[in-house]
Amino acid sequence: MVKSKGKKPSQAKGEKMHKGMKLVTSQVCEACKTPCTRGMAYAERMREPGAVGKGVPCILTKVN
Repeated sequence: MVKSKGKKPSQAKGEKMHKGMKLVTSQVCEACKTPCTRGMAYAERMREPGAVGKGVPCILTKVN
């Protein structure tokens, strides 16, 4: 018997692989043991009165 060469099961339609980095706030950047320039610049901007931010991508928190 010969097995058919059908399609291999791929990921379900609703599940997509998301590769990227997690967003972190300025408090996390300031407490980081290995500060980066992007994080320190973001923390500096957030110290100004009235600053609004949603976070910055952290290179140390890569998601596969």
